Amino acid sequence: MLLLLTSPYLGYIIIYMSYLPKEVKKEKELTEKQQLFLDNIITTNGDLSRAAELAGYAGNHHQVLKSLKQEVIEIASDVLARSAPSAAFKLMEVLNSDRPVPQASVKLQAAQTILDRVGLGKQDRLEVNHNAGGGIFILPEKKAIDIVVDDADYEEIS
Repeated sequence: MLLLLTSPYLGYIIIYMSYLPKEVKKEKELTEKQQLFLDNIITTNGDLSRAAELAGYAGNHHQVLKSLKQEVIEIASDVLARSAPSAAFKLMEVLNSDRPVPQASVKLQAAQTILDRVGLGKQDRLEVNHNAGGGIFILPEKKAIDIVVDDADYEEIS
């Protein structure tokens, strides 16, 4: 894409957007056991040790978890994204209910946390007002000072 900008002070500015590096996301090649582990995370409702056991990993599941950290984070993000509509409806249900809702504060807090994590929570705004007092002080140009000494007596100090 070629973008041409003009300015009375700068003349023509040409920006070639095609020269910008493009981010290419390479998918990691997963083994069959690793893929099975990731699939079992969903079926076991996030029980990582059970998911590793079902995938065929014996003993400690921390090593496989360490190698698949990014994929596990993506799964958690997807789970939260899928839960966002339910959380939004729960907020509306508590808001519109005429009868008492059991554990309403806990449910509201959980729903709000889910919505915050998927980016639908309240947004904080920061307003910055800065008034600079003073400004720029410009000094006059420095001039060379010529000192002329005529027949002076000097005393040496040792």
